[in-house]
Amino acid sequence: MSSRTESPASAPAPSAQRTYSRWAALVVLCAGTLMTILDGSIVTVAMPAIQSDLGFSAPGLAWVVNAYLIPFGGLLLLAGRLGDLVGRKRMFTTGLVVFTVASVLCGVATSQGMLIAARALQGVGGAMTAAVVLGMLVALFPEPREQARAIAVFSAVGAAGGALGTFLGGALTEALDWHWIFLINLPIGVVAWLAAARILAPDRGAGLAGGADYLGAALITGALMLTVYVIIDASGTDTTVTLSLTLLALALFTAFAVRQARTARPLLRLRLFRSRLLTGANAVQILMIATMYGFQFIGALYLQRVLGYGELLTGTAFLPAPIAIGVLMLGLSARTVGRFGAYRVLPAGLALIVAGMALLSRAPVDGSYVTDVLPPLLLLAAGFAAAMPALTGLAMSGARAEDAGLASGVFNTTQVVGGSLGLAVLSTLAASRTDGLLAGGTEVVAATAEGYQLAFRTGALLAAAALVLAAAILRKPQN
Repeated sequence: MSSRTESPASAPAPSAQRTYSRWAALVVLCAGTLMTILDGSIVTVAMPAIQSDLGFSAPGLAWVVNAYLIPFGGLLLLAGRLGDLVGRKRMFTTGLVVFTVASVLCGVATSQGMLIAARALQGVGGAMTAAVVLGMLVALFPEPREQARAIAVFSAVGAAGGALGTFLGGALTEALDWHWIFLINLPIGVVAWLAAARILAPDRGAGLAGGADYLGAALITGALMLTVYVIIDASGTDTTVTLSLTLLALALFTAFAVRQARTARPLLRLRLFRSRLLTGANAVQILMIATMYGFQFIGALYLQRVLGYGELLTGTAFLPAPIAIGVLMLGLSARTVGRFGAYRVLPAGLALIVAGMALLSRAPVDGSYVTDVLPPLLLLAAGFAAAMPALTGLAMSGARAEDAGLASGVFNTTQVVGGSLGLAVLSTLAASRTDGLLAGGTEVVAATAEGYQLAFRTGALLAAAALVLAAAILRKPQN
């Protein structure tokens, strides 16, 4: 019997085909997201090798990171809105191309200027890719339980990717050289693009005529880029310059808000922020991500400068975190959120993060990885595995379907702002405390350890503030 006349019972059910294609689409979205997240952390361990090879000064080396973060954070909101207008699949696949090409340029860079310019282009591609993912995800999985599972998978990939990048950066740099931390993106990007073109369903946006506020786009992009720049570079800039840039960023934000309130076709509908869930979730995320990103950076420095670990061993020491996050998010988070609700799971996760940072604040000079680092590391991983899917679900449930791409852009923007804030605040406090102790005659390693302890205590306070804010704002509505 030919395939044209086979019985209906032998053909795949339409619902099964649809389920398969949706979960295949989720894999594609996760692959694209993983590439951009890995790039945010994979470079940190390779920084000494990059500095030695290309002759960066200490201040100049920071721009290997900053050149990526500034356009990435600055363009997320614009990319999210454009995804709503021109189609999220088109924005996602174009972003993959830009990011992959930029990665190759980074990998073959032979000068400081070429590497920094290519990193900036990576930031543009990363913003285009990341800004629309959550919007596509909630559209693919509208049913609450399936959406919780999908968000758990997506969050696991994102969370584990940050810690995994530290390990891969050390392994690739030590086994090959620093160029390969960028070149590894070429095969990943090509496969992800081919899969996205085939698997992701085409979608039509509202069209550029439906809301292309170019002046508003220029204002908000400039404001966000200045904000990220001020946060990540404040400690290395003259106070007067920092204040001037801060005031300019505030002026641009104000002009943008006025523009959006008056224009007939705004880039950002201000009614989006009337949602208590969306606004509250983004505020909580800034504090939580500041804590976690600061821990990742300061924790790596503690292992290297206090406990004397090398690059590869430092990356390996972080591996229990992505493993725990992956296992918990994929195995428990979705079911836990489905059973108890995001409103209960989020505070529990934040409480674990507070406990983990509080334990780390006791990390001594003669500390042991097994007793002083691993237990709080696992607490932080468990807390993040619980909190992040719940927080993501609450944020996206507060947006209308037509604003999903924009809400995704906002949510990703607050991640970048939170990470930049945590890195700037915790590293500055640690350095200031260490310098003060050194001036008083304290031994170098002891002074360094006390500086990191202060950073961890501050991180615990930030996480506690996130917990209080979540309890106050993100409450389940009374029926």
